[in-house]
Amino acid sequence: MPSSDSRDDAYPAGLVARSTPGDNAEPLTITEISARLKRTVEDAFGFVRLRGELSGVKLAASGHFYCRLKDEKAQIDGVMWRGNVARLNFRPEDGLEVIASGKLTTYAGRSSYQIVIDQLEIAGEGALLALLEKTKARLEAEGLFAPQRKRALPYLPRVIGVVTSPTGAVIRDILHRLADRFPSHVLVWPVLVQGQGSAEQVAAAVQGFSQMEAGGAVPRPDVVIVARGGGSIEDLWSFNEEIVVRAIAESSIPVISAVGHETDTTLADYAADRRAPTPTAAAEMAVPVRGELAATLEEFALRQRRAILRPVSLGRERLEARAQRLPRPDVMVAQASQRLDDLTDRLRRGLADRARRAHSDLQLPALRLVPALLTRPVARQQERLEALDRLRRQLHPDGPLQRGYVRVMDPEGKTLTDKSEAAKAHALTLKFRDGTLDVVPAGKKPARSASGQTKSPKGTSGEQAELF
Repeated sequence: MPSSDSRDDAYPAGLVARSTPGDNAEPLTITEISARLKRTVEDAFGFVRLRGELSGVKLAASGHFYCRLKDEKAQIDGVMWRGNVARLNFRPEDGLEVIASGKLTTYAGRSSYQIVIDQLEIAGEGALLALLEKTKARLEAEGLFAPQRKRALPYLPRVIGVVTSPTGAVIRDILHRLADRFPSHVLVWPVLVQGQGSAEQVAAAVQGFSQMEAGGAVPRPDVVIVARGGGSIEDLWSFNEEIVVRAIAESSIPVISAVGHETDTTLADYAADRRAPTPTAAAEMAVPVRGELAATLEEFALRQRRAILRPVSLGRERLEARAQRLPRPDVMVAQASQRLDDLTDRLRRGLADRARRAHSDLQLPALRLVPALLTRPVARQQERLEALDRLRRQLHPDGPLQRGYVRVMDPEGKTLTDKSEAAKAHALTLKFRDGTLDVVPAGKKPARSASGQTKSPKGTSGEQAELF
């Protein structure tokens, strides 16, 4: 390896970089060195499995997933492309310990290296339980598990919806128990209950039942059972997924959760309206026993008949006892009938006497009525009316016109009695015995028509007559 002195001799310092003849170390561009580093890293670390804690988890709008993997002393950036994100069996969250499988590469845009994750798994059952508790606390804080959200199950559902695998023992157990207790109409929505895509299918089935319309071609369930057999926490994990929990909590139909065995508990159990320890127990919760129901109904019918007949029997006895103590009907009404006859006779005599008195009272004024009493007031009113008519003719404003007087009016027809009022008007009308004359007070301009021509007063040939 050449010494520093030899390097200084080969590449003397200067203002402008120069190449030496025979030099095989030409300067590289940043892109070239980044590409060489990328190939070197990818060749050396084409497949690695890293264990660390997730932080800075972010799901981009493109569907790609970005994060950092870290331990106590170091960290590395990570990216998972959209196609692999869709196959994840859990929701990545900050603080979750995972094992990431993929290859190391470099990102020239930041001069950094990162892992391109092909597969992301939870690092052990302890980390899985930690994720479960964290998810439970978050959903519980939202009120999805609140007791007041729980609804009562219908006593006798006509249609029961079941969300489960169509080929497992679970559906056979449910159908067998329903047939024993109370045969019902069952709708099975087949789904995967484990593995990739199972959570989405279960959530879609619960939502699908809720969206069915009552009275449609397919009957809408009155209650829904979400069921699965037992298994490990990993086998039952689909029923801990947030998408399933929210679908159950938001269901418009009461839901019974029957996932796993009696000792198994999932978040779906907390969100459901009722939790059954087993799928068979869920069927028992959904319907009563038909024989017991028939016996109960028969007992209720017997009690109803007794309750109806007893008041009737007691009432008949009381009625008979009281009827025996009542007096005879003819005796009860005899006195009232006699009083009615007496009042009827008194009424007849009273009406006849009243008619005679009224006839006498009418005869006396009739004798005093003579024609003069009617004609004399009419004559007086006629004389008064004639006097008022003479006074009307004397006081009429046009009366003096017959004697040579003139009545002065404004354009609206109001009679003017003062010179000051007449001087303010732009036009006047003089009413004579045989007609009217329009005039303009002295100094006033005659009114013009819309065409600009001077309006001629009625009865004049061109010039407006002036007054004053």
